[in-house]
Amino acid sequence: DARIADNAGHQPTDEIIAKDGPAAYFATLPIKSMVAAMRKRGIPAEVSNSAGTFVCNHLMYGVLHYLHHLARSNSATRAGFIHVPYLPSQVTDRPATASMTLEVMTAGIEAAIATALKTKRDRKLVGGTTH
Repeated sequence: DARIADNAGHQPTDEIIAKDGPAAYFATLPIKSMVAAMRKRGIPAEVSNSAGTFVCNHLMYGVLHYLHHLARSNSATRAGFIHVPYLPSQVTDRPATASMTLEVMTAGIEAAIATALKTKRDRKLVGGTTH
């Protein structure tokens, strides 16, 4: 369910994204290794088991569903989703909201991509959040 409507006014509620697909897909990227690489560079990051219930979830599901069908033709393409926080300028009126500079976000994404390119199998690490 989408808490708010998207820019086109769509607000799906109790709708299946793909009738021929499973209830969910897991990211196929080495997400724990990617998070570890970002943290090693001092960039805050954590594993999440959900892309949320808005456009992000629909996008991630759609990409992974497409790749699932492509896999039948031996596609080795991997996919996942990375949420990034607000820029500091976007939360000046909300001091309790997390934010990050564009430079730090860029460094984190670069670390994640570099790790994904060189890591075939994800590391066995404790990940996730308590909520």
